[in-house]
Amino acid sequence: MDWRDEGALLSVRKHGETSVIIEVFTAEHGRHAGVVRGGVSRKLTPILQPGGQLDVSWRARLEEHIGSFTVEPIKSRALVLSDRSALAGLNAITALLGFALPEREPHPALYARTQSMLDLLGTNPVWPVAYLKWELALLDELGFGLDLECCAVTGRKEGLAYVSPKTGRAVSVDGAGEWADRLLPLPTELLGVGAGRLEDVLEGLITTGHFLTQGVAHALGNRPLPEARARLIDRLKRDVGTGI
Repeated sequence: MDWRDEGALLSVRKHGETSVIIEVFTAEHGRHAGVVRGGVSRKLTPILQPGGQLDVSWRARLEEHIGSFTVEPIKSRALVLSDRSALAGLNAITALLGFALPEREPHPALYARTQSMLDLLGTNPVWPVAYLKWELALLDELGFGLDLECCAVTGRKEGLAYVSPKTGRAVSVDGAGEWADRLLPLPTELLGVGAGRLEDVLEGLITTGHFLTQGVAHALGNRPLPEARARLIDRLKRDVGTGI
């Protein structure tokens, strides 16, 4: 059994004295793990950095075996190392993909979106808005998408301001009424518009975080979300406080 693909490196962990086990999110084979022989060497260590884009060849005697990878670098994305917030974003993306995606199941649309998202980090100041939309796309890909087209109560598209924590449907100011304090925020960034303020992004992350927890994590046995996501939120809150 063997194939060749390319993908983003999600994680690296030591395996024995000289090898590592890596997980990559590939275009055609989804989230896939394999052993890299000599992965702790001076040659390979700089290549095997989370977020890096790799050309990978996987081989195993049987398909159900973990198999082994040979890797070649395509893109390092090392630019994020000089930007603490962008690095926190990269860590959140790789951690959530490793946490949420079923192993060896292709997700071509999410893969393409993830590539674009990773390329924005450290290169474009609007990346926090793109990250919020990426979490929305992740929820949709995993079957927990939100319905933000119109108000669940009135059916109108104007004045949308909340999301029902139970149904994931949008609710307008008029439709919310006295129930507004029980609903989740719907900043305009989640609707594809807005000024991209970090305060609004953080509001949106409250809403996507609710469905990542109640939907995705619950379906995985109520596992806690990766700490990397909480660290990203803390970092963005610091950026708000410093006016970045």
